[in-house]
Amino acid sequence: MEAGGVPQFRYIVRIADTDIDGRMKLVWGLASIKGIGYTTALAVARHLGLNPEMTVGYLTDEQVSRIEEVLSDLTKLGLPGWLYNRRRDIETGKDMHLIGSDLLLYARRDIEREIRIGSYRGIRHKLGYKVRGQRTRTTGRLGMTVGVRKKREAKSGGKGG
Repeated sequence: MEAGGVPQFRYIVRIADTDIDGRMKLVWGLASIKGIGYTTALAVARHLGLNPEMTVGYLTDEQVSRIEEVLSDLTKLGLPGWLYNRRRDIETGKDMHLIGSDLLLYARRDIEREIRIGSYRGIRHKLGYKVRGQRTRTTGRLGMTVGVRKKREAKSGGKGG
């Protein structure tokens, strides 16, 4: 992909089943992959010896394959445990870092397990309510609003004309 020693620019680069805009900086391009944040992307770039400020479109095929190899198992980088997005997995007990569709699949499986065992969180998920303690009196409503009157209507309606 090189023409005269200069790497050819690509407007779309596919890394880990995600299309990344070739005009983005490397760190922000990697961070656009679901499950990879800025800090993780920076750690990957530094581990591979790539300039975090380089443009994604100038990556060679060999560099892209090295990035995908590292992203397939981030635990090999020796990152601190708090950086992983799935610590102490319930099934395996190991620290993992999931990206892309795996992350969505595991999240869906966790919610289904909560519903199946009938935990408080599972019941809230099943009923479609908020799960993390947010208020539900005024927010999180679906459908048409019933029983709510605006102040202006309430004032004019009470006077009789």
